[in-house]
Amino acid sequence: MSPDPLLDSLTAALDARPDDLPLRLHLATLLLDAGRSAEAIAQIGQALARDPGSDEAQALMQRALGVPPASGSPTAGPRPPAQRPAAGPGGPTATAGADPLAAYEQELADVVPPRFARAGDEPEPVAGDDDRVYDVEVSGIRLADVGGMAAVKERLELAFLGPLRNPELRRMYGKSLRGGLMLYGPPGCGKTFLARAVAGEMGAKFISLSIVDVLDMWMGNSERNLHELFQAARRNAPCVLFLDEVDALGHKRSQVGSSSMRTLGNQLLAELDGMEGSNEGVFVLAATNTPWDVDPALRRPGRLDRVVLVLPPDAEARRSILEYHLRQRPIANIDLRKVVAGTEDYSGADLAHLCETAAEFAMADSVRSGEVRMIEQRDLERALKEVRPSTRPWMATARNVAMFANEGGVYDDLVAYLKRRKLL
Repeated sequence: MSPDPLLDSLTAALDARPDDLPLRLHLATLLLDAGRSAEAIAQIGQALARDPGSDEAQALMQRALGVPPASGSPTAGPRPPAQRPAAGPGGPTATAGADPLAAYEQELADVVPPRFARAGDEPEPVAGDDDRVYDVEVSGIRLADVGGMAAVKERLELAFLGPLRNPELRRMYGKSLRGGLMLYGPPGCGKTFLARAVAGEMGAKFISLSIVDVLDMWMGNSERNLHELFQAARRNAPCVLFLDEVDALGHKRSQVGSSSMRTLGNQLLAELDGMEGSNEGVFVLAATNTPWDVDPALRRPGRLDRVVLVLPPDAEARRSILEYHLRQRPIANIDLRKVVAGTEDYSGADLAHLCETAAEFAMADSVRSGEVRMIEQRDLERALKEVRPSTRPWMATARNVAMFANEGGVYDDLVAYLKRRKLL
């Protein structure tokens, strides 16, 4: 059959707008008029899959299959008779009296989806389907890609990485692969990046869980979503399950007014205990900017019992971060040592924003002058005056916590840091 430019154009438009039902039905009508019934049936089938109650789509399907349309149907009227399959034992016309479309539906099952689901028609679940829903990742980041953070890396080595690399010693000392660790510190200091690096270092799968992945408006669905996320981690063990902004999921229950959020917090505790399934090989890493808002029950031994402070990058780490964000930009005569000295208290996100701002200044100058120039020291110095460290408000709050709410020495690392900085 010779190609039809109009049909080709409509098909291309439909590829760009697959949910445009009027366009799809119009294309199906033209295909029927052109005698291309098989293609029309495929288009109508997709329309019915999106809108099973569409009278126009049902009438077009009857026309395509040669079933006389009902009176008042959108396609009622004289038309050339369509070719129908031959009748025979069990053939298309065998059940026409009961349901004119049933036999055709069976015959064209590979093209047209069924109009109604029947008991027992549900396909068997395929292993791994849920994992695609919950974005089970394989991280290519390693701890060597994380600048600085020597103390944090050492703690992670003791808690997770060392036992995993030495299974015989692990068995001898009775060290379980279960475990939970909470990272806390100012925003933008690389807690999420560090969690991905741990997964990459372990060769483990990585699943990130946040409040938006869990909350649902229907009662009981939030708890089910949380359980299914933990189940996905258990199926993919060894796996790092990263609880981002854990204070939102596990806020202090004494301060939560919503019964549904308290129930969700209880479900999180049950999952961490492994009451709904073994957590062997599931490494739970949590991150929060406000650990003082996390329910104390989450920090009980066997849950998130280890707490690690992730501080703003030190001088070595700041240099690595600046080099990373400037590596693909045109730079000249940059004194990194001077920039590093002027960025104390800057988070990793602040440093990225600093480089972006310096690039904007150089680009704006190139546009004004008509001559392209490199990013220079003056651009970074100008950016330093505009981009201020975002960690200082957090430090002010943390200072009060360290002074008045350090029960049990949970924040001893924070107290030591603030004293070194003479902020306490």
